[in-house]
Amino acid sequence: MTELSPRAIAWATTMAGHGGGDLVLAHAGPGNRLAASGPILREQREAWEAEHLTPGATRAVGAGNRERPEEPDAERTCFERDRDRIVHSTAFRRLAGKTQVVVHPSDHQRTRLTHALEVAQVATSIARGVGANMSLAEAIALGHDCGHGPGGHASEDAFDAFLSEGYDHGPWGADVVLTSLNLCRETLDGIRNHSWSRPTPATVEGEIVSWADRIAYCAHDLEDAIGAGIVGLDDVPAGVVAVAGATRREQLSTFVREVIATTVDTGQIGMRSEVAAALAELRAFNYARIYTRPESVVQSDAVVAVLRALVSFYLENPGRLPEPPADPDSLTHTAVAYVGGMTDRFAFDTAVQLLGWDRARLPRPQ
Repeated sequence: MTELSPRAIAWATTMAGHGGGDLVLAHAGPGNRLAASGPILREQREAWEAEHLTPGATRAVGAGNRERPEEPDAERTCFERDRDRIVHSTAFRRLAGKTQVVVHPSDHQRTRLTHALEVAQVATSIARGVGANMSLAEAIALGHDCGHGPGGHASEDAFDAFLSEGYDHGPWGADVVLTSLNLCRETLDGIRNHSWSRPTPATVEGEIVSWADRIAYCAHDLEDAIGAGIVGLDDVPAGVVAVAGATRREQLSTFVREVIATTVDTGQIGMRSEVAAALAELRAFNYARIYTRPESVVQSDAVVAVLRALVSFYLENPGRLPEPPADPDSLTHTAVAYVGGMTDRFAFDTAVQLLGWDRARLPRPQ
């Protein structure tokens, strides 16, 4: 038997916790104390929202507005439950293995998961500042990219070839990937319509997430590109630097405070034109110098080729799907859903193992 280290033995001694009698503590010391006043239950938090949220903000009510009726939770509001369901979902976990901008990211570059967390931070900061529902904003933000396939936005181009309605990660996330969670309609609406090309979300929280998404990715994609040596600080447009600064921290501070101030002043979720112009200039810079630079285009083309080959394989060999559809008319949808749910690594490895794909044709680290 392998001898355990002192550290492993010490860790094992905490199996039962600390303390004696009927009370068990996490640590050996006396611990900190709260007044024993009873739990803060859902109805109390709903009452707090009703009293304190700004008029026009979305209030949580009971079990929430869901496709399949449920009993309300005793402790959590309906939007808090949505947030928890998303965090514990398979789709959310898989975001850790999905491209944000660069396939095969380095230790410090964002994935779809870290992007979602940063969008949630920006969204809750704005929601808190304007008196909107932070739980709803956080749920939408955490779930907003669960419809993304492997390889970033290139997956949308790949799957467009198979679907007459096209593949848009917002609607796909709300209407396909997350349907089993039975989320509130307000949460799903915000996820479905977070992209600026989509209809206006039905809630102010959904609009907040639309801004939070753009603010977060413009700032952190630039930071990643600078860290990777793709661009330098001196390359950041002077108009952006003058208004919002050159670093991610300065830009987030400027843009978040601007949305809060403009919303409080006007009642609409937005920015003054001069600050919005700086954000637009930053996005245009990222588009030209990061997203569509030659190396990125080559990488995207490789992603599209792999994903289309995988979907085509499953269309020709439906029995190889984990759950072949009973209805032949739903085969294409099932095949796209299966490949779209893959992480980058799983998709690329599957292409090699299942299709004999030449690894030299896979997307390369940049």
